[in-house]
Amino acid sequence: MMSMMQSVFSDAAWSVWEPLIEEVRPTGKTPPKNLRRTISAIFWRHQNGAKWRALPPEFGPWWIAAQLFIRWSKLGVWQRLFEKVKGAELALGMVFLDGTTIRAHHKAAGAAKKGDTVNAAEIVRRLAAHVEALAPRSA
Repeated sequence: MMSMMQSVFSDAAWSVWEPLIEEVRPTGKTPPKNLRRTISAIFWRHQNGAKWRALPPEFGPWWIAAQLFIRWSKLGVWQRLFEKVKGAELALGMVFLDGTTIRAHHKAAGAAKKGDTVNAAEIVRRLAAHVEALAPRSA
């Protein structure tokens, strides 16, 4: 049976994404542990439109993924990753965005606040749509 993490990133897809993520992620005193699990949790959450606290237990503590997402949003990591993926010489094929998963709060008419993660959330949704499209195809 396929695990929840593998449903987000197959091994082939992760082999493509890991070097891209390592290239754009900030380096600090302590590297994030379980990077694949945490990135899978972030992508899963944005693919499904779930709340952070609704992450399946297989992805680890919800607050670790939420904290990494917010920290990387403020540092522009998601934007850099999107630019890397967008500029890649890869045939993405057709990508389908289902409008039912793009939700807005009923009070979402206001301007973005300082340090807002709305733009980063949209970028992560787009990145999540490309996960398997970037994986090498087996013949």
